[in-house]
Amino acid sequence: MSKNTQVVVVRVPVVVVVVVVVVVVLVVLVVVVVVLVIIVVVVVIVVVVVVVVIVAGAAVVVVVAVVVVVVVVVRVPVVVVVVVVVVVLVVVVVVVVVVVVVVVVVVEIVIVKHRTQQ
Repeated sequence: MSKNTQVVVVRVPVVVVVVVVVVVVLVVLVVVVVVLVIIVVVVVIVVVVVVVVIVAGAAVVVVVAVVVVVVVVVRVPVVVVVVVVVVVLVVVVVVVVVVVVVVVVVVEIVIVKHRTQQ
């Protein structure tokens, strides 16, 4: 085996090197920002779902207790109690949906403003 290896030296202009480095850095930054945005959105969704589940559980306990007290103690007809409970639950669901939509929209606006400022 002969040791006639040749080393080829390629001269690359400094401008090309700078452009490549800048493009690589920008791509990495964009990927990092996108990943962070996804993480923030997922965390917000998880927190909202957990809060909704906790509030819904507490609401069910309160509703059952109130219905039992009203039907047994106050002797209000069951039909009236059921209608009132259904109306209250519909209002609560609408309020929760509106709150969730507002939170998601606000988070998205903050993320977009943060992204455009950089």
